Amino acid sequence: MARHLGIGMAIFLALALAACAPRPPVPEAPKQTDLSAEIVTTPDGQAPEGPDTACWATESSPAVIETVTEQELVTPEERAGDGTVLKPATYRTKTHTRMVSDRQTIWFRAPCPADLTPDFVATLQRALKARGYFLAPLSGTLDEPTVDAIRRFQSERGLASRQLSLAAARDLGLVIASLDQL
Repeated sequence: MARHLGIGMAIFLALALAACAPRPPVPEAPKQTDLSAEIVTTPDGQAPEGPDTACWATESSPAVIETVTEQELVTPEERAGDGTVLKPATYRTKTHTRMVSDRQTIWFRAPCPADLTPDFVATLQRALKARGYFLAPLSGTLDEPTVDAIRRFQSERGLASRQLSLAAARDLGLVIASLDQL
């Protein structure tokens, strides 16, 4: 009996000492790439200058116009000395529009169309599937589920586009070249 108590005490002490031992630091989660840093705008809406081997994709965002409706006081209410309303206030509705943001065309580097082979697209689908963005079966084609997964992946990183950017392809581990190397 005493022997069992001694073994139990030894296990207890070992566990207590293990709890006091310093733990290795938990590695930080990888940071999300900010794809908006890759966006280029040009004053004339034409593709930016770049290396001859560069391929560019473009997206246009529509102008955002807001309609504002306000009630404007025409005549104030009239009250009697005891506070009762003799004549209610009158108002008129005034509506106007204002431009929130102009139409904008953005450009960003993209994999060249010749590079979007069925094998590349299947690898893209696997990478998006591994991250929970692509739920359909692998097809190797840029079908609707694939471009929707691309849009959702990129939107969380600052680029709302259905076209794969080179930076997103790099972030997914599909291409290794940086923009400076091309």
